[in-house]
Amino acid sequence: MADVVEFRVPVAGAQTLLVWGLEPEPGLEHSLFVAFSRFGPLYSVRAHSNAAVAGPGCYAIIKFYSAGDASRAQRTCNGQRLFQKSPVKVCVCTKQKGFEQQVLALNSTKCQELANHYLGFNGWSSHIISLQNVSGFEDENEEVGKAPQQRCVTYLCAVELVLPQHGLRSLGAALGQAHLQKPEDPLEMITTSRKAQKLAAGKALSSAFQKILLIVLENGKVAVEYNSSQEEPMDSLTEEELKGLVQVNELSLQEFELEEEEVLSALSLDEELPGWELPSN
Repeated sequence: MADVVEFRVPVAGAQTLLVWGLEPEPGLEHSLFVAFSRFGPLYSVRAHSNAAVAGPGCYAIIKFYSAGDASRAQRTCNGQRLFQKSPVKVCVCTKQKGFEQQVLALNSTKCQELANHYLGFNGWSSHIISLQNVSGFEDENEEVGKAPQQRCVTYLCAVELVLPQHGLRSLGAALGQAHLQKPEDPLEMITTSRKAQKLAAGKALSSAFQKILLIVLENGKVAVEYNSSQEEPMDSLTEEELKGLVQVNELSLQEFELEEEEVLSALSLDEELPGWELPSN
């Protein structure tokens, strides 16, 4: 049976494991990551102390991108000792009835990690088609006696994602905005502009990945489909037409250290608890 993997924050219960019966130890989350990542790429690993009424010990929430990977991990690890003296219990989480969660896009760093795992480092490429400062300060329109609005720098970025082995291309566009504390400071203007460019480039790359679906077959092979339901008006434009819309600066995404923030989504059991950042490839 094929498994569909999207470039989105996993929220389905079938993608999430609850592990309990864990013994407190230094580096527990790292040990869990090592034990479970052999079944497939992980979105997050979060370990927490048991509630007082449950007695000493810990439990963990582990999120996979693939429901199939989560299922294999549950069957293999349930009742095993893994890295401790006593066996652990592992079950697939179920979502509460009527509890709906917003589906969020992965940030660009996690999109790249996921693409590298399933497609290989040479299985995809991307480049910035356009990057334009679209900031607009309307100081002259501010009302008398009204506190001036905080100024900001805004960039519009368009990115093309190419999967040559599958003959697919995907376009993504996004705005990146960063606030200025001292608009008259030239150095701050430069650093703030750089931050806005990074945010725009990262969000645009993430947007391009949202239109790609990975179909993981039972034999381990990966097929790719284009998700037309996520198309935007710009997807029908050619690269030359896109260049005509805004002033173009040809850049490589490697010039940016993509650091956009992402709001994490979690099951109610896991809500608002601090998480452990998985290591980058």
